[in-house]
Amino acid sequence: MAEVVGTFRKSSYSGQQGDCVEVAPTADHGRAVRDSKQQHGPLLIVSRDGWQAFLQQFA
Repeated sequence: MAEVVGTFRKSSYSGQQGDCVEVAPTADHGRAVRDSKQQHGPLLIVSRDGWQAFLQQFA
């Protein structure tokens, strides 16, 4: 699994009712995504190319 190397931060698209997604960089320049209500729960690890493709959908 990719190592998380940065601080998780809340997505600007997250709602105000606690339905939050947090994202942090990984050592291989990808991203780790988690549910803010389950900070010790599972992570979704996305490769650098996968993250770039995701961002392109909203550009």
